[in-house]
Amino acid sequence: MMKWTDLKQYIQFFDKKGNAEFDVIGVDLDSRKIADGYVFIAIAGIGSDGHDFINKAISSGARAVVCEKIPEELVEEIEYVVVKSSAQAAGIIADVFFNRPSRSLRLVGVTGTNGKTTTVTMLYRLVKALGYKAGLLSTVRNFVHDQEISASHTTPDVIRINGLLADMVKAGCDFAFMEVSSHAMKQSRVAGLHFAGGVFTNLTHDHLDYHGSFRDYLECKKMFFDTLSKDAFAIINKDDKNGPVMVQNCKADVKYYGFRQIVDYKGKIKANTLQGLILDINGVEVHSRLVGAFNGYNFLAVYGVALRLGFASTEVLAAMSEIQAVDGRFDTFYHEGKKVLGIVDYAHTPDALENVLDTIRELKNKGSRIITVVGCGGDRDRTKRPLMARIAVDKSDMVIFTSDNPRSEDPLDILDDMMSGLSPEEAKLVFRQVERKEAIKMATMMASRPGDIILIAGKGHENYQEIKGQRFPFDDKIILKEVLI
Repeated sequence: MMKWTDLKQYIQFFDKKGNAEFDVIGVDLDSRKIADGYVFIAIAGIGSDGHDFINKAISSGARAVVCEKIPEELVEEIEYVVVKSSAQAAGIIADVFFNRPSRSLRLVGVTGTNGKTTTVTMLYRLVKALGYKAGLLSTVRNFVHDQEISASHTTPDVIRINGLLADMVKAGCDFAFMEVSSHAMKQSRVAGLHFAGGVFTNLTHDHLDYHGSFRDYLECKKMFFDTLSKDAFAIINKDDKNGPVMVQNCKADVKYYGFRQIVDYKGKIKANTLQGLILDINGVEVHSRLVGAFNGYNFLAVYGVALRLGFASTEVLAAMSEIQAVDGRFDTFYHEGKKVLGIVDYAHTPDALENVLDTIRELKNKGSRIITVVGCGGDRDRTKRPLMARIAVDKSDMVIFTSDNPRSEDPLDILDDMMSGLSPEEAKLVFRQVERKEAIKMATMMASRPGDIILIAGKGHENYQEIKGQRFPFDDKIILKEVLI
């Protein structure tokens, strides 16, 4: 708890109405979470504008309001502070209110199109295996040391982030690892945080429904590295052409990783099997339980971060060889009776789907067939739908298009968008089944030969389907095990 006058001094404001003196009990962006003694920060979002809920927040107990414009009707005894950016102010307020938790541990952010969840989860598991306490903020789940906390966004809002980081500090965590999405950068959800380091994985077309252009998407990712301090580090995938672009204005100490370029952390894949990878890392051979060449990049990124955090190479590689794959990332299920392999993967972008299918094609037995079940999310980037369809058809023997999370869209419209990427002749070879459970069941019936492989792509770890504003229980892996009998 702190005085409002003490908290207010950290905010750069250009106008103010009213005066208030009180002990700040909490701060929040959501008027529904406001209680007596709170500061309400009004942010203009995509779907709603917090300024419309100022009076509701006040009626719930807010004593001060941070906003970008003064309401027409003012309430006595309430202090209104006007700032240029409420989102930026929220970051500063949250940082100070929670006693600057990102400076009390070493926080590493990971950004990129693919590989974020795997990289942060591996880092979290690695430092724990090395005997340290750590926190995790990821798409799949959050952890305060060993305590799991549900995750609803790739990057939570800045209040929730600082609250979680404060909990990590209280729990004695030495490190924290978090995914940093492009949405988070654009919406200033990491404003005020102090990062010890950042990682760039790769950049391909995604979220163009939100960003409007690939350039804007790139600039939002780059913004993360622009804001790193000179005492931080940046670990960059140099094999991705956008890697060097990310750090053009970066003040941090930059190190590169990759397989094809001259880099600081050099990898070579010596073997790629369903049991994992055998890698050469800077001249040292190591086994990883991760499957697929694309996971080799995640391995290198983690290795680079670990060394920059001060761990010894030998102990890092030994611990990393024992780390398991992340839920929903190349999850496998083998049916002994039918001799059929099922794979569940989160691949929801064209390049991610291509990476997974390329891995399967490399590892499958001669004569085995790949049966792919895939859909595309509704209310998301429509441009990737025909691309994913194209990849699925080109790299599979049989394909079933189905629903992913249609959200507010008609699932049939999404399937039509996917089909637009195919020729009329190819379209005749594709099966369409809107009901995802039925599509998975259909795939298991098609897998009639020993050695056949079923790929169920797009949802991975998700245990729900989002349809018309509601979430219904649905887990690809559970369904697969249920129908593959």
